Amino acid sequence: MTIIETPQGPGHFVSKWRSEGPVNSNTLELWKNEMEFSSWLPLAEAALFLDAPELLETMDSLLSTAERSVLGLVRRRWLGDTHLLEPIETALVITRNPETRDLALEGRLRMERGLVRYEAGDLEGADEDLAWAETRLKSVALASRDHDLSLLNKAAYHLAQGENLMALQVYGDISRTGGHAHETIAISRLGASRIRYAIGHLFDAGRHAWNAHKHAILAHQHHMAIEGGSMFIELALEHIDDSALPMSVQVETAKPVNIDEERPVLAVQMNDVTDIFDWCIAHMDEGYSGPERPDVRAMLLIAHKLNRMEVFEQLMTNPEEVHDPMLAAVAQACCDDDESARISWASRLSTLTLL
Repeated sequence: MTIIETPQGPGHFVSKWRSEGPVNSNTLELWKNEMEFSSWLPLAEAALFLDAPELLETMDSLLSTAERSVLGLVRRRWLGDTHLLEPIETALVITRNPETRDLALEGRLRMERGLVRYEAGDLEGADEDLAWAETRLKSVALASRDHDLSLLNKAAYHLAQGENLMALQVYGDISRTGGHAHETIAISRLGASRIRYAIGHLFDAGRHAWNAHKHAILAHQHHMAIEGGSMFIELALEHIDDSALPMSVQVETAKPVNIDEERPVLAVQMNDVTDIFDWCIAHMDEGYSGPERPDVRAMLLIAHKLNRMEVFEQLMTNPEEVHDPMLAAVAQACCDDDESARISWASRLSTLTLL
């Protein structure tokens, strides 16, 4: 399941404990109120994932019975337990009990059960649970972390079933002005861009890729921002028109198109392309090592298309720095007429694929 974290999310609470703690439960209450968290559960989950057992122990008495039951489920998954249907059913009983009822957590648990049912091959049950969970969470916890996750999981279910247009409809329910997390918006726009491209709606594909890039930046998710930015540039390069409006204006003025209306045409200023390219280059991870470097692969291909290979001069002259075979293959393809460089990269690729 996707984990959504804001720049000052539950992890900040754990960091405060490590820098100012240990403290008693009363002080934890003050911190929670200062940071405007409505529930203890995400804080307890963060303490679990970030290995803060003393904080988790102090927080235990502050959890509701329903929150404690869900945390138990989270702990079992974290420890690698894959037999989760029974504990989910047990937790659902607690969230439905009049004395311990929690409508939002019931929605979350139905989402969890939907995922377990999907993994078990019960597609009808999964569909029912995921749809029910999204409806409940929309009602009682609109644009919360769990509601966002329910939307993304519902869309992922439709994609897995080959129901791309239904997934696109779910992504459309994640409004950019609806209070959803920037990370959620970015993930949804990446998915929507791919679907729109596949059905030939190039303007919408470009618009969604642009929004994915921008919202990923706001979410401090640089890898995702590079993914969205590279998608946008790849789409835009075949549709450069410096008489076009800035993409920011096109995005804000875009409106739904009826089936009998002509679809808008993708047209992008070169300035928009170079601005995003420069941002992505500046925010890649340092160096070129690592077994998987999709960020470098994407931007190297784009640099080649833009005739901006000078930004990768250090990479292209040092094949030994690369440990990603696919990156080595991309670098070899970008050598053009430099036979010596092509031979060096071919040698490096051979070495990496034989390891």
